[in-house]
Amino acid sequence: MNIRSGYRGILCVARKELLHIWRDKRIVVLILVLPPFFTFLFGHAFETNTPRGVVAILQDRDQSAASKRFISRIAADKTFAWRFQSANPPCDENLVRQHAQAILVIPEGWENGMENGQPVPLRLVVDGSDTTTAVVLAGILKQDLGEFQSATLDRMVRDLPPDMAQLGASLPVNVREEFTSAMTPWAVDSRILYNPKLKFIDYVMPGVIGLILQMLTVTLTACTITRERETGTLYQLMVTSLRRWEIVIGKVLPYLAVSLVLIALTVAVAWLHFGVHFRQPLVLALVCLLFLMSSLGMGLLISSFSETQTQAIQFAVFYLLPVLPLSGAFAPLGQLPDNIRPVSNLFSLTHFCHAFRLVSLNGAPFSYIVNDLLLLALGVVLTCGGAALLLRRAQQ
Repeated sequence: MNIRSGYRGILCVARKELLHIWRDKRIVVLILVLPPFFTFLFGHAFETNTPRGVVAILQDRDQSAASKRFISRIAADKTFAWRFQSANPPCDENLVRQHAQAILVIPEGWENGMENGQPVPLRLVVDGSDTTTAVVLAGILKQDLGEFQSATLDRMVRDLPPDMAQLGASLPVNVREEFTSAMTPWAVDSRILYNPKLKFIDYVMPGVIGLILQMLTVTLTACTITRERETGTLYQLMVTSLRRWEIVIGKVLPYLAVSLVLIALTVAVAWLHFGVHFRQPLVLALVCLLFLMSSLGMGLLISSFSETQTQAIQFAVFYLLPVLPLSGAFAPLGQLPDNIRPVSNLFSLTHFCHAFRLVSLNGAPFSYIVNDLLLLALGVVLTCGGAALLLRRAQQ
């Protein structure tokens, strides 16, 4: 009878919470509209990590055939949106005044330097305030220059006169082979696993899904108990025969059902619109379930010690602020300093993203994510248990 009455009590609390959600049409609209909208917004924002249309100034002071060939090559690269300036006067390198992020100058004598064996380096000025973009721009330009140099070398070998070919034939075999090896561009035979098309959206989508879910679940559940406290119904709920854990479970269940709808919407947008494929859906469902329960428990924990709904929202925001940069949702955790990285393990979103990517991207077996699942389960126990304990103290 105790178990049956406990079930009835949990269902009564859950039904009461569902009525609160349903009667507030603003929350219903927020739940149904924001998840797919944010998935579209964040998905397109992080669809690729390669910059496009970067405003850059190009000044050709050499005005040679080689510089014109090089310009035609880099102009085809959509990374830069070049603005061409005349060779004189010298280019103003104040990027802020020029409203540009980079300046490339082809110096005078560039072609002659290539011909006489004394190459003159190009001069590149890049805005370093955005460290990621600055490194990427310099790397892309070096790649374009390397391809141009390789094409120039091929043309030189192809245009050699016949007597040079006869002279080459008279050289010893080992010298000819070494010369041929030195003239041939050396390459790396690489193979990309798990994400062969290097789609950044496939890497970042678990972070998008997890961040949207955690923002909504934590902020919504953070107001549940404080709403009861403000309206005066918390004391009435506490003096009933319901146990504290029954109240906590009854509060979590409606939001868990709502959260399952949220995750279905976000996954549907990721799959149908962005073409993200999800492997092992049953394992991913388990990861999402533990993550949702942990996030809901954190919201209840915040709600249990907050006096007002405004205070609860403030605590929820303070909790969510460090989650974005430290959870690895949008950047690898390896970029964090060693003394900061342990802090990231305190967030459930960190373990959600790690487990989700291992399963969905890498196709890893279940044993590879056991540690993440255990830590998520521990988060559920600590947050829900802490909320029940604080409710008991509130009653006393």
